[in-house]
Amino acid sequence: MNLATKYTSNFNPISLAEIDGVKLMNRTDTKFAFSADKLQNIFAQLIPYYDILEIDKKRIHSYKSLYFDTIDRKFYNDHHNKRVNRHKIRFREYVDSSLIFLEVKRKTNKGRTVKKRLKVKKITNNLTADQQKYIDRIIGDSLFVKPIQWINFSRITLVHKTQKERLTLDVNLDYYDSNFCGDLKKVIIAEVKQERMSRSSDFIRIAKEMNIFPMRISKYCFSSMQLDRTLKQNRFKEKKIFINKIIQE
Repeated sequence: MNLATKYTSNFNPISLAEIDGVKLMNRTDTKFAFSADKLQNIFAQLIPYYDILEIDKKRIHSYKSLYFDTIDRKFYNDHHNKRVNRHKIRFREYVDSSLIFLEVKRKTNKGRTVKKRLKVKKITNNLTADQQKYIDRIIGDSLFVKPIQWINFSRITLVHKTQKERLTLDVNLDYYDSNFCGDLKKVIIAEVKQERMSRSSDFIRIAKEMNIFPMRISKYCFSSMQLDRTLKQNRFKEKKIFINKIIQE
């Protein structure tokens, strides 16, 4: 029995069109990381409160992302140094929806995540002139960026039945660049996405009852420091120890 059938079959489905009202391109995010061994128990408790995104009868959806950064790794270092108004740039393919976007994410000084995206035909290692102009306009600067690494994972998307809230759970994550590869297949990265921060989230309540607490974790930054040990990592040390403990359990 696969993961989708085992853990998600008891949720009521919701279509891609039905979740248009909760795209939350301007939002607050609350992230969590926990062992995959806890997923079944959590899902059993979430069923009364959430519906599950279903596309072509699939409830677990594949994502492929190619991240870009500057030669001196500005986006990684901005995050490491806790700089506000920082950015991430990536191509992301939503495999089951047959959609590909060039996405620019900004974390504002108010703690909000703002995502802008441009639909494209395919993921490429080189940006077109129009794509570069699009990025420059959003960032407000002209930066030379290059492809850094791939991050691929499967995502389960839950939508709250009564609140304007989405919950994503990323599973089977792997990452690689031209030299190295790694994975976080024993780790679940969950993210509560809300229009405004609210601790009334049923997932946050259930997670707390299971001793799972919010944790600021970036898939891009964590995989970057695993792939390139020369990057500054001191401010991510505690998170790295926490994640490695889950992996080694």
